[in-house]
Amino acid sequence: MHSRAALAALLERVDRQPRRDLGQNFLADPNTARRITRLAGVGPGDQVIEIGAGLGSLTLALADAGASVRAIEVDPVLVSVLREVTAGLAVEVIKADATTVDWNAVATADRRWIVVANLPYNVATTLILDLLDDVPQVQRMLVMVQREVAERLCAKPRTKAYGAVTVKVDYWATGSIAGLVPASVFMPRPNVESALADIRRRPAPVVDTPPQAMFELVRTAFGQRRKMLRRSLAGIVEEAVFATSGIDGTRRPEELGVVEWGALTDAWLRR
Repeated sequence: MHSRAALAALLERVDRQPRRDLGQNFLADPNTARRITRLAGVGPGDQVIEIGAGLGSLTLALADAGASVRAIEVDPVLVSVLREVTAGLAVEVIKADATTVDWNAVATADRRWIVVANLPYNVATTLILDLLDDVPQVQRMLVMVQREVAERLCAKPRTKAYGAVTVKVDYWATGSIAGLVPASVFMPRPNVESALADIRRRPAPVVDTPPQAMFELVRTAFGQRRKMLRRSLAGIVEEAVFATSGIDGTRRPEELGVVEWGALTDAWLRR
């Protein structure tokens, strides 16, 4: 696992500085890498995907725990270093952009996968939601993201952080914050605090409601989250639908849990 000095030496050898456009904030603390690996609960026999593996700080900890790792990295300079530092380990380095890669080729359907990653802040939410929507073989994610993002992913109804993103996570999975990560363990040091979001896929969605229809209502309502549902969904959901669903139209979007969103959507689809 890489210390701060080891990371600096690797970057100097390839004459590189971390790229802001790729969200490169490298984990520079072996204890934090071991902590993340421990919280992920991975060991021999586990199949792990790491997104944005960088120079391998977390990759090495995952491999040291006995997991088999598929490490995705888009930066070609870092890919060459990553292959060098993980040579001889159970690590397959994949040069790809995680936002466009063929996930069914990476996370093959014959296995169950765990994603463990220090996600670039600018693509974290999109990646997490896409994996929940489209890659059911990913059973769990333990991902390091900006603290505010983690709070939105794992929020409870009637809280400020609760929103459309939370409802989608709740539909597919359970989410909790496994811990905080200080900015001081990164190189370069980011301007925000990070947190570990632990997202575990449910055996089946918590409601039988078609997700596309439900998320359409959810996104529309949260687009005007301060308004009552009968106002934010005006022209889409008739007053009779609220009565049929048992959902009071004077409530606001953040007051509804995923089961209630399912009930409202089901009534809307039956209208």
